[in-house]
Amino acid sequence: MVLKRNILAGILLISVLLLSMCRKPEPFPASQYDERYSAGVNTVFNATSKAFGNPFPGLGGHDLTVHALGDAIFGASFVSAPAPVFPGLGPLYNNVSCVSCHHNDGTGVPTAGDAQSSLLMRISLAGTDEHGGPVPVPGYGLQLHDKAILGVPQQAKVNISYTYQTYTLPDGAQYELRTPTYTISNLYTPIAGSYLLSPRLAPTVFGRGLLEAVPESGILANADPTDANGDGISGRPNYVWDVTTQSMQLGRFGMKSNVASTETQVAAAFVNDIGITNKIFPDENCAGTSLCGTTTSGKDLPDSLLIAVQYYIKTLAVPARRNVDDPQVVQGKKVFTAAKCIRCHVETMTTATNVAFPLMSNQVIHPYSDLLLHDMGADLSDGRPDYLASGSEWRTAPLWGVGLFPVVNYPPYYLHDGRARTLLEAIMWHGGEAQSAKRYVQSLSTSDRNALLAFLGSL
Repeated sequence: MVLKRNILAGILLISVLLLSMCRKPEPFPASQYDERYSAGVNTVFNATSKAFGNPFPGLGGHDLTVHALGDAIFGASFVSAPAPVFPGLGPLYNNVSCVSCHHNDGTGVPTAGDAQSSLLMRISLAGTDEHGGPVPVPGYGLQLHDKAILGVPQQAKVNISYTYQTYTLPDGAQYELRTPTYTISNLYTPIAGSYLLSPRLAPTVFGRGLLEAVPESGILANADPTDANGDGISGRPNYVWDVTTQSMQLGRFGMKSNVASTETQVAAAFVNDIGITNKIFPDENCAGTSLCGTTTSGKDLPDSLLIAVQYYIKTLAVPARRNVDDPQVVQGKKVFTAAKCIRCHVETMTTATNVAFPLMSNQVIHPYSDLLLHDMGADLSDGRPDYLASGSEWRTAPLWGVGLFPVVNYPPYYLHDGRARTLLEAIMWHGGEAQSAKRYVQSLSTSDRNALLAFLGSL
């Protein structure tokens, strides 16, 4: 009898333990939350000029070898064929390497024509193609190329000029905005009729794998295309044709969320920016024009190297936040929230479950972006639609790492074309859905404005 009672007691104890193990998880204790971890386990504590170029800390073995190979190709300078190493440049191109535009894996310089230029010019005709995307310009395609190999003329020259205007805030502080004007000249062949131009400054490339790992449902949860809640913010998704999958996909990358995946973005950058053909884009960027000569297709980049660069981009870690307990930074975050910046620059997302890649799985990340399109007003409009994005709509730029721009990419430049030279200038360019947020910032006291900038500097 005693033995039976002991067995029953043991069974009861095991049942209680099993039930306690199977209960729903309790909320994560706030006391254990650390705001420094911008990308979960894929955060690196590096605030130097190399802050944007680190692998996921958990990578090892073969994965780290592939990442390192991709890093080497990302930094390699291509030359025109024939050549023993890195051949295939051009015939048309904008720069000779990935890192020549994405300096230190960060942003670039908004100049045109010189070796360090990180600005390229999209071009298209009015209307849409069969997938709803921009219409290529005959003889030019969808991107202007201001460089070419020996013996081949460049497509055109991009010209940039600025006008400057000074503004005064209520507390007497002043800021200056520079308004760019873009024109093209020296066209190798005339363009019949009107065309649309849109400048694009090379963005940072870290954290892309994590943004791609956020489930579509997680992005759409923040969409409010009809402004149903009446807050003046109506973020909406862009859906684009993805040549890799041959289907319409949710856009995540590009200034207008006009690219769906890292695979497509990397392959397109090789062929469009450097003239390096690959398995996804086997045709030269000058195909169908007199600039290509007799060779119009091929595969300059071996599949293994393309995959390595794609993997490198996917596994670049995100730098940690800094000074998160500083009272000025804490106050600045409150100002950021009160100004409703947080409505578009959404702080937190969670990546999907990925049993094949645990480092990417279920990570709580803080990109400060909703990856959605927002109308930014007439002053920032390029007048060039891109799939569902209108001329004045842009993807919310992720803010993680923005505080390190002056360290990684000095001098820093902000916005889609680098017109802003400071974070305050970038804020003052906001319009459209962000007009009320800009006005809120304009009305801030000196101390609160400085706190806001200190918070942004901590990201």
